[in-house]
Formats: sequence, structure tokens, C-alpha cells
Amino acid sequence: MTISRLTLPAAACAALVGLANAGTLYLPAYPASVLVFDEAKAQIVDRIPLVTGTPMSIQLAPDHKKIYVTTIDHNGIEVIDVATRKVINHFELNTPTKQFRFFSGAVDPQGKLFYAVTKEITKFPEHYEVAKPKYTVIDLDQQKIVKTIEITKEEEPQNQGDYGTGFLEVSPDGRYVYQFGEKITILQASDFKVLDHIDLARPDAPGMENVHFGSDLDLFNSPGEHTGMFVWSDPIVHNHVFGLARFDLSTRQIDFDPIGPAPAGMAGIEVTPDKKWAYTVVSNGIHGNKRCEFWAFDLTRDKITQKEEVPCRTRFTLGISTDGKKLYIYGAGFDIEVYDAATLKYEKTWDLNTDVTYAGIVVIP
Repeated sequence: MTISRLTLPAAACAALVGLANAGTLYLPAYPASVLVFDEAKAQIVDRIPLVTGTPMSIQLAPDHKKIYVTTIDHNGIEVIDVATRKVINHFELNTPTKQFRFFSGAVDPQGKLFYAVTKEITKFPEHYEVAKPKYTVIDLDQQKIVKTIEITKEEEPQNQGDYGTGFLEVSPDGRYVYQFGEKITILQASDFKVLDHIDLARPDAPGMENVHFGSDLDLFNSPGEHTGMFVWSDPIVHNHVFGLARFDLSTRQIDFDPIGPAPAGMAGIEVTPDKKWAYTVVSNGIHGNKRCEFWAFDLTRDKITQKEEVPCRTRFTLGISTDGKKLYIYGAGFDIEVYDAATLKYEKTWDLNTDVTYAGIVVIP
């Protein structure tokens, strides 16, 4: 299952939905920039050049005043000021003899520290040595890694790199880091000491096991709230079912409800501003037998209310307009396909004339 985030994983890509009629989309793009796309004008209105290379992930700060971008060329971090649309901080982690691969990351509420899972690759005269992934603390003011912590054997299964790494999220007070994977791991932010686990394989609800969180919908959430899709299977016949989970980062309370049989894959989930409706694209089958559909959910009842077939794309991300009336399919291409959220029917295509990466989308009203 893949769900658009900003940490997402992530994974991860996401959208922030406000109450205005039109918003601004920030789209990471090749070769090294972030496009600023005006929904009302249906055109690119600005292009923010990046210093450290091609964007790999993008996320909005908790106060919505800054955008954090990680880049892949030299494993850099860039901070964009939303008001001025300028890069106000940028640096690279790579050195002539070391490279650092990002697999997951999240900024603290104060915007001072960036918590991540990284893998260090050291260059020697005749060979390279690839270390195991580590928890990593990056000081954004000092522009460097200030601490790395070995990942315990128990936590290794959800820290394998790429899509095998559970994404991170920081508590509102900055004291804890949560990692979402096959279980929720609660880590102390100061030293990544494992404080507790919320074992999703044995939730309080009887007859459920193997619950897995997907990427979060954190840009739609209230402060301190995490929402995501999950999959579980019953302990008898192991029938996979998916549903929507809501997790309070302060109280660690989880509320979730099953919705229906889990499809083979899900690409993106987006929620309307009033949080009453959600949309995703699901796929079943492979190659010539592959079939893709929009699914619309009534979140007040956690029910699927509408389905509509949509052409399958090899790679794409699902987005939603600021007013929640349009759905976007984009990513790994030069355009954005626009669909009506009420009917799930295709309307038009916006040509970007630029290749967008698979990093994500941020919408700011």
C-alpha cells in the first residue's frame, strides 16, 4: 500500500486542504526545483530553484510557514519560506568520502531539528562500505548531523530502507518521535531510546491481528493528531481488511474502524476540508489484468459510497483541490489530470511542461 505524504513514507506524498476556493500547489520537479502552481489560474506562477539537487521528499512545517525538502543528488536539505517563496537554508550531508541516504524524516515543532533514518556509505580507495540504517538527528542551524543512534535488533524489521522504513512523526511537545510500521514505536527524541510499543498485532478489538499503518494524512489533522489507512487480518482465515485509523500523539489513543476487503494496492488518500469525505485510487491485478478505480468514502460512517473506474498509470500520486471539489492524478510525468470529486469523472488535463518527481504535493490556501 502506498499513500501520498509529505513524510510519507514514504512514502510516502500529501496535501494541505484549507477553506479557500483555490490554493497553491508546490510540486517538486526535475532537475532541481519546486514548481508553484496556482489552482485558480491553472498555471505555474513561480519556480523555486533548489541548490542541492533533485527533490526527493517535501513536507510542510507544523506552523505552515516553511516547507522542508530533501534532495537526492548529494543528500541535502532545503528550507523554503512560504511567504517569500525563497530558499532560506540549504546544505548537503555528503562529503568526499561519505554519503548519507534518507529513508524517512520529520522536523520537530520548533523547526530546529530534523529526525531521520539514514544509511551511511563510506568510500575507501578500493571499495565502499554500506552501514546499517541508523536513527539520525540533524541540526538545521548547524547544518550537520549531530547524533546517530544504532537501531536495535527489535526495530530492524521496520528500518530496512526505502519503502521498508516506517515513517516518523514528532509529538507536539517535541519530546517523542513515533515510528509507524508494523507497529507503533514510541522513541525518546533526545536519544531515540525505545520507550514503548503499541502492538497493533494485538489491539483491544477482538479478532484482529497484523494491523499495518499506511502513510499519514497529517496535513489534514488537528495538531497532535495522526490519521492513516491500515490493513489487518483475522487470526483464523487471515482475510485482509483495511480501514481508517486515528491516533492521538499526546494520549496515544487509537480509534479505528474496518471498512472492507483490502485491495491489492492503494495509491494516495485525500480528505475534504470538512473531513467528511475521503478518496483513494485502488488497483487489483497486474499487467494486462490490472484494473484501477476511484473509491469515495463517507468518513462519518467509514463506508465506501461510490466507485468509478480510472485508467491505470505505472506510477502516480493522488491529490485533492483546496476546496475538496477536484481530484488530481499526477507524478512521474508532465501533467496533472483533473477529476470531479462528486462524480469521479475526468474533466481536463493541466500541462506543466516540466517533469514532476514522485516526491509529493503541498497545497497552501
